[in-house]
Amino acid sequence: MSTFTLAGHRVGRVGYGAMQLPGPGVFGPPRDHDEAVRVLRRVVELGIDHIDTSQFYGPNVSNELIKEALHPYADDLVIVSKVGAVRGPSGEWLPAQRPDQLVAAVRENLVTLDVERLPVVNLRVLPVDEIGEENACPLEEQLGAMQGLVEAGELEAFGVSNVSTEQARVALDAGAVCVQNAYNLLMRDDDATLELCRERGVAYVPFFPLGSAFEHLPKVGDDRTVRRLAAERGATPAQVGLAWLLARAENVLLIPGTSSIAHLEENTAARDVTLTDDDLVTLNALR
Repeated sequence: MSTFTLAGHRVGRVGYGAMQLPGPGVFGPPRDHDEAVRVLRRVVELGIDHIDTSQFYGPNVSNELIKEALHPYADDLVIVSKVGAVRGPSGEWLPAQRPDQLVAAVRENLVTLDVERLPVVNLRVLPVDEIGEENACPLEEQLGAMQGLVEAGELEAFGVSNVSTEQARVALDAGAVCVQNAYNLLMRDDDATLELCRERGVAYVPFFPLGSAFEHLPKVGDDRTVRRLAAERGATPAQVGLAWLLARAENVLLIPGTSSIAHLEENTAARDVTLTDDDLVTLNALR
């Protein structure tokens, strides 16, 4: 499997995202606790060494499942978390963008995952027009909090998520080692940020890589061209969509999520799908 460097760790380019392990709406316990544990153990059996999670998935649920299934962690397992929000009592997503909130959230992740330090925690930046001026905080202050956590030894490094290209540039200048943004074959508005990360030699981690998480997003697997190419290549439409992302740039790291072992194995097998130059020309023409 091809690899790329994330915070000094060489990781496989197909990782795993834990967002789908909690209950509906990423809230509450999983539908099948034992199956969720089996999925996580299958993750490492498949050679995946990059798991993406967050304390606010559940909340606590995905982190606690990871701890139950995999602790003590393998030396080469890179667990990446995310801060910038919290969950309300009914599952609502609430902003937590101030430096003190970011520090507290990182420390909560350390506790729930039972580690003294994490390789990477991503700062999810929330737009002012979504959260209101009273909940907003200047990006420079947020980045300062993340830098302080690195200096204190609680993080090896930090990244950013849900940022504009200019915000990504500011974050990379401040030491960010990765960018997580929405991106897939049918949703390429973030090409400029991907190119910026490629030029800087840092990881670009697309979330919603298949567009299947939310109803309003275009579904890569439903596209007729994708389905035709999948049939010709003996692959699934999801594998074609993921393989396209891997071919897009060498710094792309994938974290497709699922609560199913069958889907996990299907997604992971995308690393073995080879798209021809003609396939890429055809897929690149889609929008």
